[in-house]
Amino acid sequence: MLKLYTVSVSLPLPQTHKINTPKPQTLTITGPTTLSGHLPISGSKNSSLPLLAATLLCSNSSLLHNVPTNLTDTNAMLSILRSLGAKVEVDIGSGQILVNTDSVRSVEPCLEEMKKTRGGFFVIGPLLTRFGEAVVGLPGGCDIGERPVDLYIRGFRALGAVAELRDGKMFAHAANGRGLVGGTFHLDFPSVGATETLMMAACMADGVTMLSNVAKEPEVIDLARFLNDCGACVYGAGTDKLLIKGKCHLHGSEYVVPPDRIEAGTFILAAAITRSCISMSPIIPSHLACLIDKLKIAGCRITQFDHDTLEVSAIPANVGDHMQGFDIKTGPFPGFPTDLQPPTMALLTTCRGSNIVEESVFEKRMSHVRELQKLGADIRVCGSTALVSGGEKGSALYGSRLVAADLRGGVSLVLAGLAAEGTTEIDGIAHIDRGYENLDTKLQLLGADIKRLIR
Repeated sequence: MLKLYTVSVSLPLPQTHKINTPKPQTLTITGPTTLSGHLPISGSKNSSLPLLAATLLCSNSSLLHNVPTNLTDTNAMLSILRSLGAKVEVDIGSGQILVNTDSVRSVEPCLEEMKKTRGGFFVIGPLLTRFGEAVVGLPGGCDIGERPVDLYIRGFRALGAVAELRDGKMFAHAANGRGLVGGTFHLDFPSVGATETLMMAACMADGVTMLSNVAKEPEVIDLARFLNDCGACVYGAGTDKLLIKGKCHLHGSEYVVPPDRIEAGTFILAAAITRSCISMSPIIPSHLACLIDKLKIAGCRITQFDHDTLEVSAIPANVGDHMQGFDIKTGPFPGFPTDLQPPTMALLTTCRGSNIVEESVFEKRMSHVRELQKLGADIRVCGSTALVSGGEKGSALYGSRLVAADLRGGVSLVLAGLAAEGTTEIDGIAHIDRGYENLDTKLQLLGADIKRLIR
């Protein structure tokens, strides 16, 4: 069943467009700024990548709508599919991608493309279960901490595979020489990537698979819905247990990618840090309940209109009012999203009080702290915990030259630059372009003085 969101959908088959590799660029932001207006939210990157990988399980064609096509992560995944032999057609304007994997014969994707995105590693599950073997380079992506693949190895072994790491690649094959078999596996940590990869692998395994302590993120639910639309039998998505009945054949389907909850959360935080009022759609507020609850406590007024439109107002009710800070601890869904920790820390630098930010998912997700300190933020870090001190009024931020070291840390610098006095220049924005579609253009539409320069 096709799940619909408020997006523009055009059913004719898309045309192919070629994406040019971006050159090193810099964002310049002049602040402080006040934002206003309405913002369109792009399709979810974190849903699109596993959905694209899942097309490898299907015969005939799959048509995905509302894909964020202007992301380097998306384009790296498309290159990975093409390197395996898939036929891929992209319509950038409508966000449609048509994938046919009937001609796929290779079980080893291009190593150079694999280094560009961690999402490329999703293909190992579909390749292993469809062909009985796979050779996949270890994933790239942001350096935000250990993301070991031992969960994948032990999970594949529970499904009857032999899996090992050698020469920077994972080599896996079905031990019986025919294909994967159903099994039982308990994840030590509810990893989203491992949950989705093992779910896809189990869809065509012989027998029934039970996965426990799995991730409950909305992206897991979306992948399960797509797989079921393709003929799979996946039960329990959104709970901590998955039951999967293997099928020998899956067919292509059509699916609408939901709005990106992390992008929506980032723009909610942009409104808060600039003490502005903006609206956005489409959005699923329940996916961001943890963030919304925190911001309401801080003094923001957040109102839902219709079923998919949200208005965020952080304009002070009285002259001289200052936003109250709050503590956060990241965790698996429905906990506070780790991807929103860096931009939330940027906001907290402008809030009053001393506030604790505890990162419990990735132990190295604090690279943005040093850059925020260059703007004047008062932040002290001990391990994976930061104390953000704003005093009585919040820290006064001043423009500086900064470097983005990763995707979400990079966007935290953009938000801080919007609130800072003077000009902020941010290098390393290729990291940001991996996960935010047309970020500078969208901010310009809201009134920000932000420019993209080629150095």
